[in-house]
Amino acid sequence: MPALACALVLSGAAAAQVQERRASHCIALAQDTPGLEYLHKADWQDPVAQDSVQIRYIAHASFLLRTEGGLNVVTDFTGFTGAAPLIPDVVTMNHAHETHWTAHPDPAIPHVLRGWGPRGSGAEHHLDLGEMLIRNVSTDIRNMFGGVVAQGNSIFVFEAAGLCIGHLGHLHHVPTPEQFAALGRLDVVMAAVDGGITLPLDQMLEVLGRLRSSVIIPMHWFSGASLQQFLARTGPEFDVVNEGNNTLTVSLRSLPSRPTIHVLQPKYLLQEE
Repeated sequence: MPALACALVLSGAAAAQVQERRASHCIALAQDTPGLEYLHKADWQDPVAQDSVQIRYIAHASFLLRTEGGLNVVTDFTGFTGAAPLIPDVVTMNHAHETHWTAHPDPAIPHVLRGWGPRGSGAEHHLDLGEMLIRNVSTDIRNMFGGVVAQGNSIFVFEAAGLCIGHLGHLHHVPTPEQFAALGRLDVVMAAVDGGITLPLDQMLEVLGRLRSSVIIPMHWFSGASLQQFLARTGPEFDVVNEGNNTLTVSLRSLPSRPTIHVLQPKYLLQEE
């Protein structure tokens, strides 16, 4: 890489690290904040708008979260995001099976956050990158024999631009009251809606009802049929936006007056976009 280009990359990364984070209201701080505004049809390589987070659905349970200052975070990272030569600043992973983690993440990735610990010890993350704070709440998962792996999954929470964005991971049980309290108020949540490999739909809807997130992004739906089964079960209390987009940009201005399900279509990252 030419020296000038290398300097620009390094200066951009440094700017991302020192960018001040707008305070969120995840953990019920009783502070008045503006609402959220959601925007559509942004290219994943375009600059992210001021005080916004861009969410791109890559595949299965993997999303790319991008911030105004240039941070790139990939959830449930499998080692492959597409043809674009992206080295994320942070990846999160969950120990369900190979479609949610990789044993060999690129050593160039600065922060690899595993959602589990050795022998059921769980994981505890509180990564403050200035512009974004990443934390987790551990939950249990089932193993292949029907037993329980204590604290084998993590719900990761990303606080940036005043927003609280949650990724439920490979959730196998309704969180306990203590876990709900630790999560706090999630403005946006990515939820597995396969209907049984993670949670049965009635239990997932219970979780979403408890969270009362303003924006819900379905994931882990395998086929259009399972996605439609979820949408058919959501009821009149949810609005649904399904415009065929793979990217959603969320900013702190105005929340929808009703919980809104945004259906995103998975698409790997391509250099030519």
